[in-house]
Amino acid sequence: MLRYHRNKNNSMGKGKLAKFADMETYRNVFQYPYSVVSDVPFNMRGQWRQHYFHNDNPIILELGCGKGEYAVELAKANPDRNYIGVDIKGARMWTGATRALQEGIENVAFLRTNIEIIDRFFAEDEVQEIWLTFSDPQMKNPRKRLTSTYFMERYRHFLTDGGIIHLKTDSNFLFTYTKYMVEKNRLPVDVETDDLYHCSLLPPDASHLLSIQTYYEQMWLARGLNIKYLRWRLPRLGVLEEPDIEIELDDYRSYHRSKRSSLETSK
Repeated sequence: MLRYHRNKNNSMGKGKLAKFADMETYRNVFQYPYSVVSDVPFNMRGQWRQHYFHNDNPIILELGCGKGEYAVELAKANPDRNYIGVDIKGARMWTGATRALQEGIENVAFLRTNIEIIDRFFAEDEVQEIWLTFSDPQMKNPRKRLTSTYFMERYRHFLTDGGIIHLKTDSNFLFTYTKYMVEKNRLPVDVETDDLYHCSLLPPDASHLLSIQTYYEQMWLARGLNIKYLRWRLPRLGVLEEPDIEIELDDYRSYHRSKRSSLETSK
């Protein structure tokens, strides 16, 4: 595993330095940031089950996992599945990775890298599901949205044909955009609700959606914001097209998130 070192300057703070030092030694963390990945082969690509999980269970990714608490809770609730939390923010990821080690949760791992290059770390058909939990809506740049067709094409490289993608979000903009993207490309939808905690039509296999909440989700619920949820399937074949429609920007500021634009709508 690559040992990646950051400059120890005063801007990071002692807390972050200690967390990065821990992450260097964690057996459940793999660090391949964009700045070095082009020079370092990832030998476990296509070998996650054999070399890390040591089983043949399905693999589920949480992209933009933040503190990793959702991936950890999913792993605890589903011991017959393997989970990998992916994020570039190592100091946040430390929380979930540390907890998993302390509690002996063996079916979860963490990959610190840029999601733009996520397809370099998994082989064809290696992943069965993807979770997108409270992703940045990226209202100004469609290519950076984790539910854009740009990312759907990347997910196709390793997601099984018809694999499941979950979106859980507080952002009306991202939820609306994703619905249009799914509709435009006729992707099969399993579940759709703009108010998850007051939805009476959730399928039995979605009960865990109500029992696991991320740090940020709890904050937004406390503010009275509705949580939206969309679950769809991504076929391997077919040309994907971006929806061409103006969407009203979110009219609130989420925790550590701003509209980043003086506009009222965006595509």
